[in-house]
Amino acid sequence: MPDTGCMSLLGPVEVRTLAEKLNIRPTKKLGQNFVIDGGTVRKIVRVAELRDDDVVIEVGPGLGSLTLALLPEVAEVVAVEIDPVLARQLPETVTIMLPEFSDRLRVVEADALRITPGDLPARPTALVANLPYNVSVPVVLHLLQILPELRSGLVMVQSEVADRLAARPGSRVYGIPSVKAAWYADVRRAGPVGRNVFWPAPNVDSGLVSLVRREPPATTATREDVFAAVDAAFAQRRKTLRAALAGWAGSPAAAEEALVKAGVDPKARGEQLDVADFARIAEHRR
Repeated sequence: MPDTGCMSLLGPVEVRTLAEKLNIRPTKKLGQNFVIDGGTVRKIVRVAELRDDDVVIEVGPGLGSLTLALLPEVAEVVAVEIDPVLARQLPETVTIMLPEFSDRLRVVEADALRITPGDLPARPTALVANLPYNVSVPVVLHLLQILPELRSGLVMVQSEVADRLAARPGSRVYGIPSVKAAWYADVRRAGPVGRNVFWPAPNVDSGLVSLVRREPPATTATREDVFAAVDAAFAQRRKTLRAALAGWAGSPAAAEEALVKAGVDPKARGEQLDVADFARIAEHRR
C-alpha cells in the first residue's frame, strides 16, 4: 500500500487557493465545510479499514481533501458531488496532485439523495465521506437501502447526529435514526473530530460513525412496514406504545394486540425497543 503520510494532500493554503480560483464561498445550504487538515483525512482512511479492492462511494467530496487520501488505498472512488463547479474541478485537482492515481476517480454530478444504482459507474462496497450536516442521516439511510453491496461505512457527521445514529435502546438520544440504521448495520461511534480541521470552522463539533453491514432481523414484515411502526412510535415518544401505535395499527386495541403477540409490553415506549422488537410488532399488525 502507498504511504498516505507522504502523498500530496490539501492543506489550509491549498483549500483557500482553490476556493478563490473557483470563486466559491462555502454555503450552509449545501452544508459545505472543507477539511483542511491532512491528519484528519489520514485518520479517516485508517479507521475505515479499507481493502485495496474496495470501490468507495464518497458523498460531497468538495475540493478533494478526503478524495486524495482515499485514491491510493482502494480500487476506485466514486465521488458524488451536487455542486457542478466542484464536480468539474475535482478530476483536475487529482490529476495535478496525484496523477498516478487519477484513473481511479469517477465523478458523478448528482444529488446523493436521489441517485440510483444505475447512476453509478460501479457498485460501491464502502461508504467513506465527510457528509453535509443538513442531509447526513437521509443520505446514509438512502445509500444503505439502494446499495446492498455496501459492506461498511465511515462517515463524518455532526457530533449530535453521530450520537443519535449509534445510540442504543434506553439512551436519551435513541430514536428513528438509531433504529433505522440498525436495520442495515452495526453502528458505533468511531471518534471525535474538532472544529479547527474545517474551513470555515463550523459552530458544532463533529464525530466519526462506523457502519458494518449485517442482515436485517429475520421477519416476515417488509422494511417499509417496520419503518412505519418506528415512525409512529417515535412521533409521540412520550406516549405508551399502545397509544403511539394506535393510528398505525387502526385502533388502540389493535395496537395492543400486535404488541402482546410480539412479546412487548403495551405500556412500554419506543425508546426501550430495538429494531428486532419493531420487526416483531410489524409482523403482527392485522
